[in-house]
Amino acid sequence: MGNLARKLQQEQHHEQQKQMVRAPKKVKVRSPWLSPGEKILGIIFTGIVCFGAIHIVSNQAAIYGVNKDIQDTKMMIQEQQKVNGDLQMQVGELSTYERIWAKAKELGLKLNENNVKVVQD
Repeated sequence: MGNLARKLQQEQHHEQQKQMVRAPKKVKVRSPWLSPGEKILGIIFTGIVCFGAIHIVSNQAAIYGVNKDIQDTKMMIQEQQKVNGDLQMQVGELSTYERIWAKAKELGLKLNENNVKVVQD
């Protein structure tokens, strides 16, 4: 039993020495990857980039809306021009001499040659 006690004592002594050797380990202080000033500058730069991107997208949306309004207005103008052209054709058809003379007879009007004046453009 003596050897067994001695072995146990030596193992305990050996473990204490290992613990003493391990204890003086120095803790490495890690320096930060970015300093606080660099972090602040990075945040400011990111904010400016985000603001610029949002501003560009909103301007493009406004331009798209204005272009859509312009196209709608052009379509309305074209439609109105068609209507105006059709109405001018009707005016030309309805203002012929024969039609006016027929309407006048229908209403009971007579042509008095002494009362006619010729107007030229």
